Amino acid sequence: MEVNLPTIELRLYQRRFWQAMEQGADRGILCWPRRAGKDTVSLQWTCFDAHRHVGNYWHLFPEKEQARKALWNGINKDGQRIIDVAFPPALRAATNDSEMRITFKSGSTWQLGGSDRYDALVGSNPRGVVFSEYAIANPRAYDFIRPILAENGGWALFPYTPRGRNHGFELFEKATADGNSFAELLTCDDTGHMTPEALQRERAEMSEELFLQEYFGSFDFGLEGSFYAREMNRAVTDGRVTQVPVDDAHPVYPCFDIGLNDSTAIWFLQLLPGGAIHWVDYYEANGEQVKHYVDVLRDRGYSYSELFFPHDGAHRRIGMPRSVAEQFRDHGFSVTVLKQVSNVQPYIEDCRVAIGKSWFDADRTERGRACLNGYRREYDDKRQVFKEKPLHDWASDGADAFRTGVQAINEGRIGNNQWGALDYGTLNRAVI
Repeated sequence: MEVNLPTIELRLYQRRFWQAMEQGADRGILCWPRRAGKDTVSLQWTCFDAHRHVGNYWHLFPEKEQARKALWNGINKDGQRIIDVAFPPALRAATNDSEMRITFKSGSTWQLGGSDRYDALVGSNPRGVVFSEYAIANPRAYDFIRPILAENGGWALFPYTPRGRNHGFELFEKATADGNSFAELLTCDDTGHMTPEALQRERAEMSEELFLQEYFGSFDFGLEGSFYAREMNRAVTDGRVTQVPVDDAHPVYPCFDIGLNDSTAIWFLQLLPGGAIHWVDYYEANGEQVKHYVDVLRDRGYSYSELFFPHDGAHRRIGMPRSVAEQFRDHGFSVTVLKQVSNVQPYIEDCRVAIGKSWFDADRTERGRACLNGYRREYDDKRQVFKEKPLHDWASDGADAFRTGVQAINEGRIGNNQWGALDYGTLNRAVI
């Protein structure tokens, strides 16, 4: 049986992307409106390339379960399974439902997964990877997979709609300036894939900010439920995400969130005269012992006055004869363990105000800023509302470490700055 690829007729705007990939682009950022066929054309390209070059191909959603619901079990408007349209059964040698993996007769494989478990995927040597909804996914997945793709001469696609000036925005900016990448921001006016009547119905059922984000490519809104998206957007537009050199005349304060089964995160801050907070660096790792972080601190070469830990820095966990704080003291560091926070909400408000006084080094804090942008409320599926409780995911460790630093400042342990109630209208903006 002969199968023509792609198996669908590409829309005009989809053809521009396709042509760029055929001409050798190794990265495609499809910042297109909702329902513009971002994942559909990504699947079509994957199938096409899998029959030109034998290799392993992945399609990653922010979470694995999303992948099963949206694609593996997904049905299109014509009542057909999405994967059957993208990967006709006539091309397959095997289909594994439990692992969401397809083996083609050509020898290539394709698998669905979650970028939240990127560490479980590394080592499988992919040639092409699609990072669906990248703007809300863990950006570390791409950081880990990118070197593999480079070695294999492979490619990566990022189909998403904007979610504020976060890591998705920064990737789009970088790709726009990169001659080997295809980066395109389209609105519904550009695509014409929805009727004016359908758009009007959508506009009536959501906030204006969300409507402009979903259908007209606005980066001004941010992730729904995000605690800090508005403040982080403002930091970008105010020019406070820039090159921030370390001032050797002032100490650097590492502020920790300690991970047991997840990541340990460290923000490095300087508090300058006048109240400007400089976040000069960020580091995060998983599964490492204290000696690893001691080496990180020393390799940075900064002048440290004090290390700040949340309350669990004083805990002695099973199998540990000494607490984390004691172990750092054993290595010659001065350590302060802050009081336990029983209600994080007031401290989240403090962090919002602190961001308004903050400058972030654009390069060294990229991962940490992604965490601040991604830190959000849990969603109640039954009630269809966001809870006040923070969601514990890839972004929460970095956000918690940031809160450690703000708590240290508010308790007067770094300088004497005390901030009043949150007031967006009179927010004090420090200048370098």
